[in-house]
Amino acid sequence: MEKTPKVICTGGAGYIGSNTVVKFIEKGWDVIILDNFTFTTEKHLKSKFQQIFKKEIKLVNSDLRNYEDLKCVFKEHTPDIVVHFAGLKAIGESLSNPLEYYNNNVAGTLNLLRVMCEYNCKTFIFSSSAAVYTLKEKPIVEDDNVGPGNPYGRTKLMIEQILKDLYYSDKQWKISILRYFNPVGSHSSGLLGDASKNPTNLLPVIHLTAAKKRETLPIFGNDWDTHDGTGVRDFIHIEDLAEGHVCSAEHLISKDCEGGVCYTHNLGTGKGTSVLEMVNIFEEVSGVKIPIKHMPRREGDLGSVIANPQLAHKQLNWKAKRDIKDACVSAWKWHTMNIDGLY
Repeated sequence: MEKTPKVICTGGAGYIGSNTVVKFIEKGWDVIILDNFTFTTEKHLKSKFQQIFKKEIKLVNSDLRNYEDLKCVFKEHTPDIVVHFAGLKAIGESLSNPLEYYNNNVAGTLNLLRVMCEYNCKTFIFSSSAAVYTLKEKPIVEDDNVGPGNPYGRTKLMIEQILKDLYYSDKQWKISILRYFNPVGSHSSGLLGDASKNPTNLLPVIHLTAAKKRETLPIFGNDWDTHDGTGVRDFIHIEDLAEGHVCSAEHLISKDCEGGVCYTHNLGTGKGTSVLEMVNIFEEVSGVKIPIKHMPRREGDLGSVIANPQLAHKQLNWKAKRDIKDACVSAWKWHTMNIDGLY
């Protein structure tokens, strides 16, 4: 009988992590969520997974910066692979509190990798970001220049370099670096969504405006060289993004990677959606009119940022399947089911 693969998902209680955990469980993996529960509670998360799967989920409350705790987790659970989501992720906050970002994101990852070495677990997927790139207007490929403009992006790039150095020192490692573009939407159940308390991403801010927690939706720039003058981004449905992690994990444990690998893939749709298009689709789905306010361009912004995801299609057999309307429908369902606990 073939052994059930076991995965630890650090930060598995978060938006991207929890949705990915669902996909791993659906594929029959043995999943352990490791999280410090800064942004949610164990009870709340257990309830969500109980409703989805009608069974208990394995949760470990621990901080990656606690080396001895981490050793105990690996000794008890002996994972085959680690998917590393845990980390702080707000660009603005990273500018005002950079030391906390370097401590949490980089130091925490170093601890995790040291423990993995100690317990001979050498298969690793890293949740990186398009924030590592020197952004440009043309579709971005993995070999494009990197040069993040904020501490958050720099922590991601530092970790990427650490992983490459680790691989070159020991070719037994199997490492996947996944650079996300703009995750949107929620799990189809309406139970797992983006619960950021002070969101800056477009769709959660649209929700705030729909709930009348903000008077207007600010749109930064209406004079970009795009079809409607507003910024264009590559928005990827959270379930497509989650499935990308499972495809990557399946590839890493396959015979194709027996000799060790360290590769990087963009996870995006390859298609752009403008801010106004997102607003219009949301209004159609929800029946709520969103008041907008045009604002000047923000320094450093680009008119269009889109992924070229062809490498992930080719190597991981992964492709985004859902569209922006699917994302808005699922996000609105989650919003209406959870509004009492959001604000």
